[in-house]
Amino acid sequence: VQLQASGGGLVQAGGSLRLSCAASGLTFNSYALGWFRQAPGKEREFVAAIKWSVVYYGDSAKGRFTISRDNDKNTVYLQMNSLKPEDTAVYYCAADRGTTAQNMALSSRVGRIDAWGKGTLVTVSS
Repeated sequence: VQLQASGGGLVQAGGSLRLSCAASGLTFNSYALGWFRQAPGKEREFVAAIKWSVVYYGDSAKGRFTISRDNDKNTVYLQMNSLKPEDTAVYYCAADRGTTAQNMALSSRVGRIDAWGKGTLVTVSS
């Protein structure tokens, strides 16, 4: 399984970015796909996950971020609006077949995620 994240960059507070994660080597429809982030000096944080049409968000993402997937393109997206400086982090996509969207954060904490992509840096300036 390979995951390639893209779309990070520098944006001013209040702005928007859309992250993409292209997946290969997996039966895309069978996997939960998620986004996590890690800021300098902080632990990795769950952002959002999607499996089939079920979505689940971490507290920091609710109301501002939207996760979606395009099964034809084997790609998962994270639309981020109303960005804040505290959203600055490296964002990672992840894939796991054996979990649900709601349990992907737990799967991450116990080390049971099938695959991680290389991160993409999001920097939000104030």
